[in-house]
Amino acid sequence: MVIVADSTETHPFESRNIHPDLPKRVRALFDDGYYPESTFLAYKYIETEVKRIASIRGQTGFRLMMTAFDEAKPKIALNNLLADSDIDEQRGYRHVFAGAQSAIRNPRGHDTELIDNPDLCLDHLALASVLLRRLDDAGARS
Repeated sequence: MVIVADSTETHPFESRNIHPDLPKRVRALFDDGYYPESTFLAYKYIETEVKRIASIRGQTGFRLMMTAFDEAKPKIALNNLLADSDIDEQRGYRHVFAGAQSAIRNPRGHDTELIDNPDLCLDHLALASVLLRRLDDAGARS
């Protein structure tokens, strides 16, 4: 299914506020109806960004995220980690980043029969946008 945007309609990426730094191909895949591929590419981009920021080599997916956002020895600190709530936030995002790689990215990278619909894809891309914006807010991507 190909989504053709009418000139008066807002593209779903704008209405969902999908992060503009995601590769342009994410939107092209979405527009062409390749929803699992669009999602996979977005989460691959997040993985690449985390590897780059954290300077971690030899790890991917879940393990990479657990190492990068480890609240005891973070490679990427999302806050100053002084208060209990700061540590809780770091731990929570550590699991969100790791869980997204396992639950969203991995099936789309390994399952050749996976079919997503546009709404599910947009939900996944919205979460990817939240993760990228959290990195942005922490100053990790500057």
